[in-house]
Amino acid sequence: MTEATNGNKKPSPSKKFRVGNMTKTPRERAEELVSRMTLEQKIAQLHGGMETINIYGYSNEIDPEDEHAMEQLAAQIQIERHVPEIEELGIPRFRITNGPVGVGMGDGTPSPPATALPMTIGVAASFDPELAHQYGDIIGQETSDLGQHVLEGPGLCLHRTVTAGRNFEYFSEDPYLTGVMGVEVTKAIQDHDIIAMAKHFVVNDQEYERFRTNIEVDEQTLRELYLLPFEMAVKDGEVAAIMSAYNRVRGDYATENRYLLNDVLRGDWGFEGYVQSDFWSTRSCAASLNAGLDHEMPDAKWFNEDNITAALEDTSTEIELIDRALVRRYTQMFRFNQFDKPYNPVEIDAEGHGAIVRKIGADMAVLLKNSSSLLPLSPDAGTILIVGQSKFAEFACQGGGGSSKVDPLYTVDPEPGLKDVVAELGGSASVSSFIVERDLSNVDEAVSAASSADVVIVMAGLIATEGADMPSMTMPHKQNEMIAKLLPANSKTVVVLKSSAPMVMPWTDDASTILEVWNQGVEDGHVVGDLLFGKVNPSGRVPTTYPKTVEDWIGHGHEERYPGINLGEGYNTMTYSERLEMGYRSPDITPAFPFGYGLSYTTFSLSDVSVSGSASGIQVSANVTNTGSVDGKDVVQVYLGIPSEGQPAKRLVGFAKVFVAAGQSEKMEISIDAEASSHPLSVWDVAAHDFVVPSGEFTVYVGHDVTDDSNVSTFTV
Repeated sequence: MTEATNGNKKPSPSKKFRVGNMTKTPRERAEELVSRMTLEQKIAQLHGGMETINIYGYSNEIDPEDEHAMEQLAAQIQIERHVPEIEELGIPRFRITNGPVGVGMGDGTPSPPATALPMTIGVAASFDPELAHQYGDIIGQETSDLGQHVLEGPGLCLHRTVTAGRNFEYFSEDPYLTGVMGVEVTKAIQDHDIIAMAKHFVVNDQEYERFRTNIEVDEQTLRELYLLPFEMAVKDGEVAAIMSAYNRVRGDYATENRYLLNDVLRGDWGFEGYVQSDFWSTRSCAASLNAGLDHEMPDAKWFNEDNITAALEDTSTEIELIDRALVRRYTQMFRFNQFDKPYNPVEIDAEGHGAIVRKIGADMAVLLKNSSSLLPLSPDAGTILIVGQSKFAEFACQGGGGSSKVDPLYTVDPEPGLKDVVAELGGSASVSSFIVERDLSNVDEAVSAASSADVVIVMAGLIATEGADMPSMTMPHKQNEMIAKLLPANSKTVVVLKSSAPMVMPWTDDASTILEVWNQGVEDGHVVGDLLFGKVNPSGRVPTTYPKTVEDWIGHGHEERYPGINLGEGYNTMTYSERLEMGYRSPDITPAFPFGYGLSYTTFSLSDVSVSGSASGIQVSANVTNTGSVDGKDVVQVYLGIPSEGQPAKRLVGFAKVFVAAGQSEKMEISIDAEASSHPLSVWDVAAHDFVVPSGEFTVYVGHDVTDDSNVSTFTV
């Protein structure tokens, strides 16, 4: 290759290029840098620095319960995540780490330890944007501490099916809740001069055959549900990067989908960042570059010298598109001062971050049942027995298999965590454990031990993983059978769930007390102890509907929805034939616990509810009164019924989390702007190619979950 290929002179190796005038804008500096690069240098910067391997299909047949196979997958993905430096141009080694539940597999093998945070689904369960910001702040700080430039997160796909393997790293089934939380996490990460990367764009809502599956979804559903959180992240969070998905969308791979990567992302939303492939999701050279893919990771399987040179020679791509891709990425690097920041990793504040994680982890927990008022426990409760299988009852439940798994700096296991809390409260209760084998071979002994304890804490759950969907909506390893056997043994039994996603629990009616804490990460034992003994009053809410039976899911009786149908093309096509009736919007599902639901150790009431609405928005105010004897936080939710054919009965359009002291009242106000990026009053009009507020009577519901019809009002547009 010659210098004439690009028309640029190669800078002298002895003279390091100073990367742009500091008085120029980030884009101007990026353009100046690219103008000085040779074609060889440009190609070297279009892709990751890993040696190319063949990953396609590797994870398609993995059994999520095969721990050895999952460890192999994790090892395969734990690699050098970077773009090599070009010293003479002042381009640093570009270091990329995975998220979104902490600093996962970053540049360097093995990846450095970090704080393993609670799963993202728990962030949504908090219904607290401030908590989401604190969560992102820890991630951004630790990414910076470890000298990385990019954090691959937040994950903004929706919980379309409860069995999806990556639900733990996505927020919710609701696009608005997902978007609000995703925006706050994005802002917090980028406050540390770290590039946040929203993923996986788009409809990567399942892991089944993710390298091959095609998704067919109508435009209105795509816009109102699955694209909406990404639109909010672009417009409100100013996210710097987007990661494209593995799957096909309407026949074209997401990495080759010009409509999504160019027309929607840049044309409709004004996105100015860059698009990176998911690892090995790139499937072509020219087609991907032309569509708007800017960066291939983790290797150069497609964006390599031979392919790009050939594409330039036969004009299937153009040098301007290569320049465009680099300018987009370098603009964001200049935006966050990444060219001028030296590589200087520092020690993570494990203790300080752990204290924050302990606090926010408890604020995510959802109290599902407390019918006998067993909780909170007294620290003098006598003998307390923890019972369950090892992953949940013996060790801290970190959750999240696959590339997002964090190597924790430390962990607090259940028994020592509960003992710490008892000691902190000056209590006399004793805490011990009985670990049940996965095959339940010693469950009778567990039942006997439970019957002689004063209080029993059954710990159970599921840990989902990237690369494979869960085989069913039930807990693995016969845990439902285990719980059913344990419940009759002791009337003072608390079931603590540590879950990556909601699940079917056939024993629910027999349990008086159920607390969902999610996969908690490093502070597991302390968080659970704080909740059980009342140091923290639970205030989380259900972010994704809990199904009542195994038939209550989107694929039941609809093979075309999941796992899809082979239409003679060699791969399955999943058709989102349910359209907008997904999650709580479906009239066909009777939930065990509905969206937005959650109890407290106190009670709340709403009074003086006032609603005014027009085409420009909605104003809601109410008095929230704590009618109990314990301080707590209430979550007031606003749902809207929209007068347009095909719309579900309700959509979430606003919420507020309010702290109210025992016996006191607080005034709460929620303002919903019709022009907001979430389009709260609008429906997608295909003919207008825009969101439009329809005419007619709108119904406003103000309450404590999606089923609460205690405060209903209307207004007409």
